[in-house]
Amino acid sequence: MARFRTVGALIALLVAAAPPAAVAAPTPDYTITVNSSANGPAIDDKMYGVFFEDINYAADGGLYAELVRNRSFEFQAADNRAYTGLTGWTTTGTTVNDDFRLNERNRTYLQLTGPGSVTNAGYNSGVAVTRNAAYDFSIWARSDSASPLTISLTRADGTALATPIKINVKSNTWSRYAGSLRATSTSDAGRLTVSSGGSGTLRLDMVSLIPRDTYKGHGLRKDLAEKVAALRPGFVRFPGGCLVNTGSHYAYDAASNFPRARSYQWKDTVGPVETRPANANFWGYNQSYGLGYYEYFQFSEDIGAAPLPVVPALVTGCGQNRATDDPALLQRHIQDTLDLIEFANGPATSTWGKLRAQMGHPKPFGLTMVAVGNEENLPEEYFANFLKFRDAIKAKYPAITVISNSGPDDMGVTFDNLWAKNRAAGTDMVDEHYYNSPNWFLQNNERYDAYDRSGPKVFLGEYASQDAKFSNSLAEAAYMTGLERNADVVKMASYAPLFANIDNVQWRPDLIWFDNDESWGSTSYQMQKLFMTNVGDRVVPSSVTGGRVVQPQPITGRVGLSTWRTAARYSDFQVTATDGTVLVDGTFDGWTPVAGRGNWAVTGGAYAQTDVAAENTMVAAATNITATDYDISVKATKTAGDEGFLIPFGIKDSGTWYWWNLGGWNNTQGAIEKATGSAAAKEQLLTRPDTVTTGQTYDLRIQVRGTKVTLIRDGEVWGSFDDNAVTEPFAQVVTRDARAGELIVKVVNASAEPALTKVDLGGLRVAPTGRMTVLVGDPGEQNTRSAEPILPVTSTVRGLGSTFTREFPAGSVTFLRLEIR
Repeated sequence: MARFRTVGALIALLVAAAPPAAVAAPTPDYTITVNSSANGPAIDDKMYGVFFEDINYAADGGLYAELVRNRSFEFQAADNRAYTGLTGWTTTGTTVNDDFRLNERNRTYLQLTGPGSVTNAGYNSGVAVTRNAAYDFSIWARSDSASPLTISLTRADGTALATPIKINVKSNTWSRYAGSLRATSTSDAGRLTVSSGGSGTLRLDMVSLIPRDTYKGHGLRKDLAEKVAALRPGFVRFPGGCLVNTGSHYAYDAASNFPRARSYQWKDTVGPVETRPANANFWGYNQSYGLGYYEYFQFSEDIGAAPLPVVPALVTGCGQNRATDDPALLQRHIQDTLDLIEFANGPATSTWGKLRAQMGHPKPFGLTMVAVGNEENLPEEYFANFLKFRDAIKAKYPAITVISNSGPDDMGVTFDNLWAKNRAAGTDMVDEHYYNSPNWFLQNNERYDAYDRSGPKVFLGEYASQDAKFSNSLAEAAYMTGLERNADVVKMASYAPLFANIDNVQWRPDLIWFDNDESWGSTSYQMQKLFMTNVGDRVVPSSVTGGRVVQPQPITGRVGLSTWRTAARYSDFQVTATDGTVLVDGTFDGWTPVAGRGNWAVTGGAYAQTDVAAENTMVAAATNITATDYDISVKATKTAGDEGFLIPFGIKDSGTWYWWNLGGWNNTQGAIEKATGSAAAKEQLLTRPDTVTTGQTYDLRIQVRGTKVTLIRDGEVWGSFDDNAVTEPFAQVVTRDARAGELIVKVVNASAEPALTKVDLGGLRVAPTGRMTVLVGDPGEQNTRSAEPILPVTSTVRGLGSTFTREFPAGSVTFLRLEIR
């Protein structure tokens, strides 16, 4: 071996012997910095709750455990044009409304003459029963001769599902008869049959079959009630919604001609079920009131939630927009509200407390808040009535929180007007409602940062992202971090609606879905549950730096025309660039359907749509406008129908566009609406009261300048907006759970890329291991009856400390619970 090496060889040897160079740690995409020594706002125990409205068959055929549909033969065409008194039944008898009726408020019954039968098919696929389970049957009956009844439960083909029971009707006065059926098989397609062997006239009413095993024995469907209870809601808002502020505000009596469509009036819904009247539900079906105010209060108590009833303000909304000018009726409703508080809280010796006790609950329910009205779009009339309700309630019950509202939108003329009135009047709390696109929620995380800390508190009574995909849930989660960060202003919030029967849907999205024997939570249910069971009691101030945002884009695309339950004629249509170049002329050559509805034709140089029943009849020009600055002009004339004009622009496809909506909502309101990915998922960028006169021609102009739009009607500026918000897919909030001794770090990553994130707890000492719960998946996924791909996964996480780094997956929400040392 050589004694000396060359210099090059020596250097090579030294390099080989040196330790490898350290690899630089990757730079985090985000840094969350926590100010652990500071206290943020306290979070109310009622921060998150649920809103129950009888929409999507949420009550009858849903939470209310009654298995018989149309049990009192009260269905009418006034409820739904397809209904008769025998809807849901197959029978040899007829329905009758005469002086033999059960009572004045339960007016229709079934009459059988001689031997006969009546069969009920229940809800969805039929009456659902489970082997060995007991079902309590009852019926009200009278007969002018002895009538033996046989009660049987079978499949549609006649196969028995239970041993029949026998009942003998011997009296010609109404009496209640009862028995029990025990299922010998499981089926979701059962049929309940009542057969008579008598020879005389038999009258039947209130045919009922209810599972004996209901939630806490209180008559509610167990699996649905348990899913709500699992959320651990802080409150239950009920009974509406549009059920509260639509229809007649008069009583169901002869003096008022028994109005079928009435606002939800609590006194109709208490006492024995056979004395409660039916009603034409605003959402297009019949509601029995078997699930009434007593049952709502009891359910709230059973799940540990505060009840929040909503009473009519005598101003209708939800497209009706009428004020009832009847001082005596207003005073009656105010007194009804005072009586409601007595029903909930009064001693058993009081008039209404006595009724509560007779119904089975001597102890008060502990009501602390009442809301007056729902989404009224007549601010002057509504607020005048609200003040009268509030003054009367506060005079007798000063501790009750009285909640007002801000109309049907998250912004606009009515919203601003009502908020100004509520601030000036020192209202306790204001109810806000909005349903918007996922982008809106990702763009408005800081909505409540600028609210007046000394003004009325906010109750976000209804909100949801407009679809049922996981991407919607992620956007809602990002927004909820902003609600928590502003817990000193936003005191309560509830996703809406709560329930949907899969075969009877009037509104989407919904939190919990069901058929007659199964139920499942949407991806938003899983998200809400994660937030509602991991709230904490105080916000810990934190901030985030770094990250990715999506910048707004100029409004480009095709232009078009549309109508909604209206016939209209459009002429002189033109689109021009700002230099005068004609981009789309007025010949309507090459225009094509976008929505595929309506009856469009070019007549006399105008484009006319003549179908007054069709909704969204959108057609569009062939030219795709790529210019960022342009003007649209058109003359529009309504020829018939319910509403006004729709002028679409920025059309990308059938589900992505803007439109100027004039005379919308039954010709009461105008708006700029934006659809992002779905025509059903529209958000309002601008709203104001508006009407369109039939036969009058309007000169309409839309000026587009990048993201800014100005709307001109008959030479006057109607409104303007700038769709320039930045979309932020990453959001976080930190709260402290004092009872558990834990810090809860909540991180939402709604982007398509993982987010490497450094978390700096500001020196706070925590245990090296913690508990992590994650919801993650394809943003396009949905939870359905057959599969629930989006479910939470909880695991133990290690390597924690006052500073640590984690990668949060794309399309995920993560809750880290850290033990404070």
